[in-house]
Amino acid sequence: MQIERPDVQYIAGVDEVGRGPLVGDVVTAAVILDPTKPIVGLTDSKKLSEKKRIALAEEIKEKALCYCIARASVAEIDDLNILHATMLAMTRAVEGLEIQPDHVFVDGNRLPKLSVAATAVVKGDSLVAEISAASILAKVTRDNEMLALDAEYPEFGFAGHKGYPTKAHFAALEAHGVTPHHRTSFKPVQRILAEKE
Repeated sequence: MQIERPDVQYIAGVDEVGRGPLVGDVVTAAVILDPTKPIVGLTDSKKLSEKKRIALAEEIKEKALCYCIARASVAEIDDLNILHATMLAMTRAVEGLEIQPDHVFVDGNRLPKLSVAATAVVKGDSLVAEISAASILAKVTRDNEMLALDAEYPEFGFAGHKGYPTKAHFAALEAHGVTPHHRTSFKPVQRILAEKE
């Protein structure tokens, strides 16, 4: 599938990581690539090995014209809901770019509030290089934050499940309760809180 690219100078790609987990911020990235410095191997971050993702993230930071990593906090997710918090984080990523793009490609089927022209692309992280780059930066950033959280709460095993609702995560919640980093608006977390009252 070919994505029609507008004939403009600066195109940014935007993606998010962390809508599904029960813990931590939702992390977004926006990237404008440099056409004179191609990066080989850009694709959906989920299709790459961790080692390859980390190597590509470094290359993107080195070669991109500019990039911005942004987020919405757990408090904002609980306050706004995950969809609105994700859109807010995407807007922050685009607004944080040193070069303001002429057009933005956003992964998914919804567009955040932006002051420039934008296109939503379903499965964009496999189809648009800029979105692939954004997905890699966001994923590596969030994974690193989960590793830091794992060091703080080793009993939760965040390094393994990255905060997603897995059997191991549910078992840890049952055994140890909810951390200050959990999203209390998410039903599984609400259920644990209700049980612990």
